[in-house]
Amino acid sequence: MPDREITIGCRDYDHTRALADGKVKIDGVKLSFVSLSPPSQIFLRMLRDEEFDASEMSLSNYMIALGKGDRRFVAIPVFPSRVFRHSYIWINTRSGIGRPQDLKGKRVGIADYSMTALLFVRGLLQHEYGVAPQDIHWFRRRTEHVAVDIPAGVRVDNIAKDETLDRLIEAGKLDALAVTSPPRAFLQGSPLVRRLFSDCRAVEAAYYSKTKIFPIMHMVVLRRAVYEQDRMIAVRLARGFNAAKQRAFESYDEGSSSLPWINLDLEYAREILGTDVYPYGVKKNLPTLEAATLYSHEQGLTPRRFAVEELFAPETLGLFNDH
Repeated sequence: MPDREITIGCRDYDHTRALADGKVKIDGVKLSFVSLSPPSQIFLRMLRDEEFDASEMSLSNYMIALGKGDRRFVAIPVFPSRVFRHSYIWINTRSGIGRPQDLKGKRVGIADYSMTALLFVRGLLQHEYGVAPQDIHWFRRRTEHVAVDIPAGVRVDNIAKDETLDRLIEAGKLDALAVTSPPRAFLQGSPLVRRLFSDCRAVEAAYYSKTKIFPIMHMVVLRRAVYEQDRMIAVRLARGFNAAKQRAFESYDEGSSSLPWINLDLEYAREILGTDVYPYGVKKNLPTLEAATLYSHEQGLTPRRFAVEELFAPETLGLFNDH
């Protein structure tokens, strides 16, 4: 029989590249990767038009859609993007914010309310510092990728179409930003904008040591129609992604990265996170996934708290538990 053709929409990550370029192969499958950046474009094309057989997907958007009865997709426990969020909260230095609790009553700029980055920002602010979503006035720069009902008591306003978050925080019209890339003023060395957490690496390491949460931004989903044709495709794809990830980390150990302190960074990451610093699978990521389902329900994005196993293809729940 000819190989089954599977199209995957996914950003070009170092830890997925061996699968995209064919160095890692999956028996019986001919993969075709469509690389797009930013990944939000992948989410939109998948959510609106089911454009790919499989794709990278926002964890939060996936849960929101599932909560609205959208069963078009099924996830596998592969996580192409995960990022600690403390280091992506920025403040105007004239705002009077010196600690997380000072965000109460402040104006905070965001890309959109439903994105996974904000799910974890709101969760850590509430659970670690006592700052609830209702305590902040949120200012949004774009429409949501999936329809959400903003909970009562949460203030979300849109910025003007001709405005940018960068200009607003520089002008002091916003007190802080919770975003996914550094603000312009910070990149230009302006004293007006700095991180909320000045020693963010230590703060994030301590947060992980306490909670075992390493925030997952994106997962991989299959169109349910593709999955139902051959459910073991979920297992084979997950194993392929894992093999590609292993090749990437082997290359780091061999000194292939151009980053000057990659050896020291890997040593530090393994000291904090363990040998597998970027684990796939449900069991190894249970604290993070349980936090995500809790935050999504607490924050009014899903009508109930999902059990973690509801999110994934049943065939994949036991994968990667032994290494």
